[in-house]
Amino acid sequence: MNNGQVSQSEWVREALLKFEGPLVRYAQRITGELELARDVVQETFLKLCRQDRAEVEGHLSQWLFTVCRNRALDVQRKERRMTTTTALDQRTSSAGDDAPGAAAEQKDSMARVLQQLDRLPDNQQDVIRLKFQNELSYREISEITGLTVSNVGFLLHVGLKRLRELMQVELA
Repeated sequence: MNNGQVSQSEWVREALLKFEGPLVRYAQRITGELELARDVVQETFLKLCRQDRAEVEGHLSQWLFTVCRNRALDVQRKERRMTTTTALDQRTSSAGDDAPGAAAEQKDSMARVLQQLDRLPDNQQDVIRLKFQNELSYREISEITGLTVSNVGFLLHVGLKRLRELMQVELA
């Protein structure tokens, strides 16, 4: 094994450690199922293994989220199984470290936000999830979605405004 291969495998291993969790959560929100999301992320990293490192270095995060998003959308279209309840159950089942009351309250709050988020158009949901659940910049979101940076900002603004309105109506 030469140094180039070791370096490449270490690079992929580091990317896997850093991005696997966020990518699985992101893909799960798109596909609605944890196992489908894991498959999508596995395919994403297999593609990374075949990718020329020089072509993605410097924008690895955007590349991984773009590949993951595209594959997850393909799977979602094929499967047509967007089930928010299943996705919510999978995400909140890992909240067992909190006090039972706090975990239940957090789960209830998350359920209300996700229920309202699901009422937004897909493009607004997507940019909100990329921004707040994956902490990506407008530019990174732009590169992942193919939208302009200003369009990302507009969708975030309009989506968050609508989400606040929906939450206020629910609480009234």
